[in-house]
Amino acid sequence: MPNVNWTRRPALHTVGPGRGGQTPVITSGPGSPDRREQGESMRVLHVNKFLYRRGGAEGYLLDLADLQRAAGDTVAYFGMSHPENESPLPYAARFPSEVELEPAPSGVRPRAVAVGRMLWSPTSRRGLARVIDDFRPDVLHLHNIYHQLSPSVLAAARAAGVPCVLTMHDYKLACPSYQLLDRGRPCQACVTGGPLQAARRRCKDGSLSRSGLLAVESWLHRQFDAYDPVQLFVSPSGFLADVMRRAGVYPDRLRVVNHFVDLTGVAAKQTPGGGVVFAGRLAPEKGVDVLIEAAASLPDGVSVDIAGDGPARPELEALAARRVPGRVRFHGRLDKPRLHELIRSAAVVAVPSRWHENQPMAVLEAFACGVPVVATDLGGLPELVEPEVDGRVVAADAPTALGDALNDLLADPERAYRMGRAGRAKIAAQFAPDRHLDRIRGLYAEAAEALPSRRRAGRATAGGGAAR
Repeated sequence: MPNVNWTRRPALHTVGPGRGGQTPVITSGPGSPDRREQGESMRVLHVNKFLYRRGGAEGYLLDLADLQRAAGDTVAYFGMSHPENESPLPYAARFPSEVELEPAPSGVRPRAVAVGRMLWSPTSRRGLARVIDDFRPDVLHLHNIYHQLSPSVLAAARAAGVPCVLTMHDYKLACPSYQLLDRGRPCQACVTGGPLQAARRRCKDGSLSRSGLLAVESWLHRQFDAYDPVQLFVSPSGFLADVMRRAGVYPDRLRVVNHFVDLTGVAAKQTPGGGVVFAGRLAPEKGVDVLIEAAASLPDGVSVDIAGDGPARPELEALAARRVPGRVRFHGRLDKPRLHELIRSAAVVAVPSRWHENQPMAVLEAFACGVPVVATDLGGLPELVEPEVDGRVVAADAPTALGDALNDLLADPERAYRMGRAGRAKIAAQFAPDRHLDRIRGLYAEAAEALPSRRRAGRATAGGGAAR
């Protein structure tokens, strides 16, 4: 199947050239006379399926919400009911019920309900409509809404006339299985070949049924322009934006805005030396098994500390006990102060991902703590790590190359320490919170300005659109 063109409405204006002159990059809003430009506070409603620090996406939205509150904005949340959600959440009674999709529910009826929820969730739409009616947001800032909420929530926003900005934290809009992976290996077949490639290749765990379901979900959402109510799509990395552009995902609405790190209260590493730290979700695509294999080549006495949790933890613990007994410590999920303390104890942070990372907070937080990073050469990682300045870049799935790079920095603690300082200077210059908030404010203004013209255009072209 040829790639489906997502763009069916008249194009929005773009702001500046992006990477290769192809993807627009937002640096400030176009100047619409809204609350933000008058210096007034805004009412921002963040929408994400999980509302606890499950991963990088949730960490970003919660940190951004804190930043916005500190700037005087009023912030609320909408998501899925979940026992680990942050509390209190005033609108929790309006949330759709929890549904677990990994692993898939057992039984015909529970699975049918889950499939229906993925495709279109009336409960999510009704719940958000009621929250919008009560909270009266100036803007909806959406994050990961796929599956547990579904793009049905966008219909509620359109009906209420609320502008929408969606930050993309993965590749779902171009890749039905999120990660540009085909059974654990990098793949971009769906980017230019369309979502049905996922079914043909059985890229989701080698299963035709699971891959087919994800492929049909993405195909239907494209056919019905389910994401058309979004005025702007935010990409934290140039790589992700380029993938979306090549996939035809509303290329005129793409904007690249880095994440941010608040250095306030984050102490920098003060003395050279230490071991190796990994921080992140323990899942196969993170490549922690590669790090454990590489640990066998590290000098005696050098430990590897792993912070985080996830489905791969039992297998990783067994691998560590077998390959490097006593040298790998699993700490589980840590709060920020304890995580930063662990990072500062290290000479180097390893990011051994075997998938195309977007802009992982693990790199930014390592730099914030003044610790260099050894990362793989996939996705947005090479945009963050500058070889021999603030870290090293190595091939993915290569334990020997990873071990060599780690050993190189461990053997020269003073050089690693200087590289960590360079990383922290990069955060201060390029990832400052005020800078990020200004860019997000500009996006909100642009989305608000775009909304009336797009609603008129939608009425004028109802039933039309590009050939698909």
